[in-house]
Amino acid sequence: MKPIVRSLLETDLYKFTMWQALLHSHPGAETEYAFVCRNIPAYPLAELQADVERELDHLCALSFADDELAYLRGLRYIKSDFVDFLTIFRFQRKFISVGNDAGALTIRAKGPQVHVMGFEIFVLYIVNELYFRRFEQAPLLAEARRRLEAKIALLRAFGAEPARKHPFEFFDFGVRRRFSGDWQDEVVATLARALPQYFKGTSNVYLAKKHGLIPIGTMAHEYLQSYQSFGVRLRDFQKAALENWVQEYRGDLGTALTDVVGMDAFLADFDLYFAKLFDGLRHDSGDPLVWGEKALAHYAALRIDANTKRLVFSDGLDLETAFALYRHFADRCMTGFGIGTNLSNDTGATPLNVVMKLVSCNGQPVAKLSDSAGKTLCKDETFLAYLRQIFHHTPA
Repeated sequence: MKPIVRSLLETDLYKFTMWQALLHSHPGAETEYAFVCRNIPAYPLAELQADVERELDHLCALSFADDELAYLRGLRYIKSDFVDFLTIFRFQRKFISVGNDAGALTIRAKGPQVHVMGFEIFVLYIVNELYFRRFEQAPLLAEARRRLEAKIALLRAFGAEPARKHPFEFFDFGVRRRFSGDWQDEVVATLARALPQYFKGTSNVYLAKKHGLIPIGTMAHEYLQSYQSFGVRLRDFQKAALENWVQEYRGDLGTALTDVVGMDAFLADFDLYFAKLFDGLRHDSGDPLVWGEKALAHYAALRIDANTKRLVFSDGLDLETAFALYRHFADRCMTGFGIGTNLSNDTGATPLNVVMKLVSCNGQPVAKLSDSAGKTLCKDETFLAYLRQIFHHTPA
């Protein structure tokens, strides 16, 4: 059977943008990432251990092709020295281990952050595709195509609604939990062909290059979490992370992630300076309506016209939820909708809810205090309590 990873370019764009920023600002950081499955799979994932090992061996033998490096160099926010680094980069097999803990699959990547942070997305879609290869493929793909056509019909019907101040735009965010690489490719190609007025890009850099689409993404939780260990006062880690991002990208990639220690604590740090410099905010936990209203109220308090800003929603979306949020906000601000599993793994079978999160940096724990229950991944209760105390955070 062909290897799952087709190219080192086939990862989320924000992996490259965070990678560049951290290589430039903190190249010596030492980190650990841990894989977790949040739901109950149809069979123990540890049965996949040998296959995962084989796929990781293949991943660590890959390097970037010349045309891939040229593509990255052509993105105006990617800097020449970073591409030079990628020219010689290879994943190191010694930095990642796979195990079996009473039927649970364990995967840990530990080593220099600039060498291990990239494992995450590859690990997640390797596990997903190996998992679903054990299901009967034909009926699942037939159902997936039927559902995709239903989504296209739904979007076309939605287009008949009265026009609002800002257009409806959505993106594919489905690489990490996809049914397979071939299926995500088919979904992206189909949407790009059928609905160019709504479908505006993909986080999958490989598919963006292949289909001439805009690669979408800025930052993820790991970027901000890393700053919890970077020598600034813990209370100031968000401001330090945002400031370094501004200095790295000078106006590009201006969507800030808000839920590392909760929306309220984020807004306390997101002052007039940052609110003017960043183009908008991304929602990834908690009630999206409450979150959006807090964002708009914050812009209003700062006397910033929210119509010049964008709210991006990306937390477990389907089209119906995206439509409802659009109707609620689109006359007051620009919106965007990153849809993941519901595009790339909507087959009728229950998807895996798998993550691979940063758990320590420079020998100390890091954590996310999500606005949704069940999304915190940190076993150090002392650090969690300290973080909650500093940011006045109440567990979801």
